[in-house]
Amino acid sequence: MKVKVQTLDAKAAGDIELNDEIYGLEARADILHRVVTWQLANRRGYARAARERSDVARTGKKFGRQKGGGTARHGNRRSPIFIGGGKAHGPRARSFEQGLNKKVRVLGLKTALSVKAAEGKLIVLKDLALKDAKTKVLKDRLAGLGIGTALFIDGEVDGNFRMACANLYKVDVLPVMGANVYDILNHDTLVLTTAAVEKLEARFNG
Repeated sequence: MKVKVQTLDAKAAGDIELNDEIYGLEARADILHRVVTWQLANRRGYARAARERSDVARTGKKFGRQKGGGTARHGNRRSPIFIGGGKAHGPRARSFEQGLNKKVRVLGLKTALSVKAAEGKLIVLKDLALKDAKTKVLKDRLAGLGIGTALFIDGEVDGNFRMACANLYKVDVLPVMGANVYDILNHDTLVLTTAAVEKLEARFNG
């Protein structure tokens, strides 16, 4: 698959050949669903446990007489009905992490790249180098490329580009090692640099 390479100034910079084994796969909604579900589940924090009767440090001594006090019968102060007592049926500590085979994760990333290529929403740029970290300058250049919300993936992210896109809505940049299915699908356009294309192929072949 041959794709045109452009610069940030929307000028032509040659062509690049994309590997069909990475960018030419058929769309697999089931694989994408499994990988996105796995990603979002592993983002969740641990559920924090509440202290129950056995966890509360209060006296276990019977604090009143069984009869004659004019109140209900009670044992110790750890009871949930007292202030400072243990929680009744409180939440337990819980992890939401899931496991997923490496082959499925790799196939999911390849499928996400292939989906963007098939939709015509994959753009290849020569690099992301910016002279100054100016948001307005970057916004004008993205408008010239016809890019709205986009995920940029580079081999080594340019510091000026990272700062310039920080205030733009849903314009994000990641290094190759951070490329993931959820972020690719969550943006309208996927923009790769030539360095990112090379490193992605090395990542899959390695």
